[in-house]
Amino acid sequence: MYMKEVLSLEQVRRSMNAMLEAALKEPDRPIAIAILDENTNLLNYARMDGCRLNPQGVAIRKAYTAVMFGQNSSDFAQRLKNENRQVTDFGNPSLVAVKGGVVVISSNGDILGGIGVSGLTAEEDEEIALIGLNALEI
Repeated sequence: MYMKEVLSLEQVRRSMNAMLEAALKEPDRPIAIAILDENTNLLNYARMDGCRLNPQGVAIRKAYTAVMFGQNSSDFAQRLKNENRQVTDFGNPSLVAVKGGVVVISSNGDILGGIGVSGLTAEEDEEIALIGLNALEI
């Protein structure tokens, strides 16, 4: 029988709560957060009150990019730069090349999902996403 590790509901809730706790320290700077599984299915999503429309979609796209390429969206952006390519070269409008998407990888190297955060600076988005990654305790 083939057994595969997946993100549990408890892990996802713990991750989301940790990210929201960090973000709510500055409630006047609202963000959106998305957690996807290894097949890019949405596991959990939150947007703070007052979050504008664009970050809501971008959070999902950042997580999607991390899952699809098995690397953080910032690493994907650097890869594009190194290869002198554009994100549009892939023909997938759901991809983004900006910090704030982190890949979730198991201890044996399997991709378990991705976390995307949007609404602050790209660096701050990534910091909050990493809080969520650490809260998964993988």
